[in-house]
Amino acid sequence: MASKYASFFLLSVHYLSATCEQAHPNLIRLGSSLSPTDHSTPWLSPSGRFAFGFYQNGNGFSVGIWMMGEAENTTTWTANRDDRPVPSTAILELTLDGKLLLTDSGNSKLIASVPELASYAAMNDSGNFILYNKDDHVIWDSFSFPTDTIMGGQSLSRGDALLSSVSKSNRSTGRFRLEMQHDGNLVLYPIYTPNISLDAYWASDTWGDPNLDLHLNSTGALLLINNTDSTVQKILHGGSLAFNNSIMYRAVLDSNGILQLYSHSFNRFYEYKTSLEWSAPDDKCSVKSFCGFNSYCTLDDDQPVCRCLPGTDFVDMDQKSHGCDRNFTEEWCRHSAGNASSRNIVSMENMAWDDPPYFQAKMQKDDCSKSCLEDCDCDVALFDSDSYCMKQKLPLKYARRDPQASSTAFFKVGFEGVKEKQTNETISEELPTVIIRTKDATVLLLVVTLGLVMWSCVALAIAGLFAFKLRFFEYRKLLDRGDIGLSEELALRSFSYKELKRATNGFKEELGKGSFGAVYKGSLSRGRRIIAVKRLEKVINEGEREFRAEMRVIGRTHHKNLVRLLGYCADKSKRLLVYEFMSNGSLADLLFRSQRRPDWNERVRIASEIAKGILYLHEECDAPIIHCDIKPQNILMDDFWTAKISDFGLAKLLMPDQTRTFTGVRGTRGYMAPEWQKNTPISLKTDVYSYGIMLLEIVCCRRNMEVNVQRPEEIVLSSWVYQQFGARELEKLVLGEEIEKSSLEKLIKVGLWCIQDEPALRPSMKCVVMMLEGITDIAVPPCPTAASS
Repeated sequence: MASKYASFFLLSVHYLSATCEQAHPNLIRLGSSLSPTDHSTPWLSPSGRFAFGFYQNGNGFSVGIWMMGEAENTTTWTANRDDRPVPSTAILELTLDGKLLLTDSGNSKLIASVPELASYAAMNDSGNFILYNKDDHVIWDSFSFPTDTIMGGQSLSRGDALLSSVSKSNRSTGRFRLEMQHDGNLVLYPIYTPNISLDAYWASDTWGDPNLDLHLNSTGALLLINNTDSTVQKILHGGSLAFNNSIMYRAVLDSNGILQLYSHSFNRFYEYKTSLEWSAPDDKCSVKSFCGFNSYCTLDDDQPVCRCLPGTDFVDMDQKSHGCDRNFTEEWCRHSAGNASSRNIVSMENMAWDDPPYFQAKMQKDDCSKSCLEDCDCDVALFDSDSYCMKQKLPLKYARRDPQASSTAFFKVGFEGVKEKQTNETISEELPTVIIRTKDATVLLLVVTLGLVMWSCVALAIAGLFAFKLRFFEYRKLLDRGDIGLSEELALRSFSYKELKRATNGFKEELGKGSFGAVYKGSLSRGRRIIAVKRLEKVINEGEREFRAEMRVIGRTHHKNLVRLLGYCADKSKRLLVYEFMSNGSLADLLFRSQRRPDWNERVRIASEIAKGILYLHEECDAPIIHCDIKPQNILMDDFWTAKISDFGLAKLLMPDQTRTFTGVRGTRGYMAPEWQKNTPISLKTDVYSYGIMLLEIVCCRRNMEVNVQRPEEIVLSSWVYQQFGARELEKLVLGEEIEKSSLEKLIKVGLWCIQDEPALRPSMKCVVMMLEGITDIAVPPCPTAASS
């Protein structure tokens, strides 16, 4: 069967070549032009089936290719699809100097970027618009730059993708993509997601062959073909066994995320009949991100519709795919704990989603509902057929109604109309009536009352004095010992400059010097507690009040993989930070200077601990923090060789409603993400890049840049790692070590994903932790730009 389709594929290619040659009589010569006012006469293919020119797009016009004769013109390709439509005064011209230009209000833009000047153009009957040079060679064609459609005879090469449109009337980039991956797998994803299985919702399952292309031939067969020997590896749709000149085929990634194959049969009057031949996936509600956050997909008359989860309402009733927001506040959980009147559980059957839970355990169904109701962090729990209770926080990303899922979802909601009890209600009580009968009795009552009041005041004053004295002596005692405020339970201590100078013996013993200043060894509690004191030299000249406020925020940042800040000094212009002392130096010492290379399990543990520390900074502390300088020198090792991140307090704090920021370059060369050099906004993904470089250093126990190597290709670590990864020779990276290949490959793939040039391709630190722990499958990473340079 495969050889039969290969023969038809070659016949189709031969037919298309003949068609291209027959198309030459309909040449578009230099100097030809079009405008929207004469869009009824575009540049047509020889048979008149296809047209190239202006088509109506909202209140303006766009340049594209469409099929003639249908009731609604079917657009198969759009130029510069995300540009705004042009007015009726625009001009499309194949200029005398061989450029295809769109001119609007004096501004010109290239439709086709070509290495040489064109001599003529042609629109052929396969739907391909082609530019030729003077030797009749193709220098550009629309088939090489597909938008959301491929036509019969067209291929989708590896590394390329179809991007859906917003709608049939809006051809701008939509919400889904079909990617022909470098590993040979054809996969459907939501558009702005990494290539990982968690986000995929359909795949051809042909991974492992890096030479596959998607091809739609002229008989309607949708095939995955090896581009080296033209063998058919998989048939997605068989098509017909004979070529019919009156039928054309079109595969399109629809705006709803479904890949659909259509046939268009036409008569001699070019009236089309359109039929749906094949689509994937079959379940329309399996399309991830078809519905937005906190909404789920369900079928209504076989059509997918979006509905809100219990306890949420649509963000925009006119755009229900934009998701839902909670319709009650979260405050009740803290202020009304144990008050069942302010919360409730709503259950739904046959629900499913792919979002990973933060808690999972086996229990009874009623216990699952009760556990979520009593857990302030739980917004929804899913009880599956295996008696597992999985608790999650909102938002839910990939929820759907699945009739085949024997599961129950429990949603925590707030009662509408529930009001807090008034606290200013008064209860009238009938007080006893006191009758004063004589003047002497009145005087006596006043004297007794005044005496009691005075005695009470004297007693309170004496008690307050004793309490003050007791606290004062305790404070002096602690001050003499030097450990006031340094216990884990107390807040940061504010030191004076004189205290820290005495504690460090005049800043005598320097432990190291970083980009923000030198670090000195000191001691408190008469030498019983060792500390590290950092003198800040390159900090923003801010006021003392602002500096103290920032220190209080940083002081609330506690994690076992962060170096603990014990105190600070803001004495006039002097700024110093007091940290716990890390006795075993930095990760850089362990990797690059130690005579003993850490064993593999130790390196894996250190990589995981660092990732969890960065995850805490990014997502789990009160105010998200971008570190901006992740490197081995800023990873310190404590007495038990636990990895702890230092200098995070010097990074820029983000407000809760911020996601990106501009700042001056403050990273270290070699670990800095590309966005630093481009002077573009940085984000949390900046730290992900630095972590990826450091992860490769941990794996290989060498610096990212090494000059003294055996071969020139080994100088840049990231480039060398990708070369060995592509060649499947990862053992060369860890010569002399017995390491399980799957574990080594996992860390290498995580590192390569983290150092992708585009921030959107890098995983979040939560995804990194899940990949390192084996919770999430790891796709084959593309070549990072840094590794290819």
